[in-house]
Amino acid sequence: MAPSKKFLGEFEQMVIAAVLRLGDEAYGVSIIDSIAEHTGREVSSGALSTTLDRMERKGLVRSELADPSPGRGMRARRYVRVTPAGLALARDSRAALLRLWQGLDEAYDES
Repeated sequence: MAPSKKFLGEFEQMVIAAVLRLGDEAYGVSIIDSIAEHTGREVSSGALSTTLDRMERKGLVRSELADPSPGRGMRARRYVRVTPAGLALARDSRAALLRLWQGLDEAYDES
């Protein structure tokens, strides 16, 4: 029987957490840096871009391009925000994982 509830994947959870942590400064490089800093996971810009595109199609995030600047070689930054639907799904996914792990620390404590 297929589960009826949807959850975020591990990387999607990391992306949403990084975007929430960064607030108005959430764009490609800052999201990659935040994930690396807090998890130790190296992320390519291509993997992030693909994931953000998919998450935007699902309505979990929205993005907008800022005006390009000469200092950036006239490239625009893609700023990202989590939608209310994305935040709700992230909270549900986190809560489900916490419930699943509840009590396992004591059961598998090596002391």
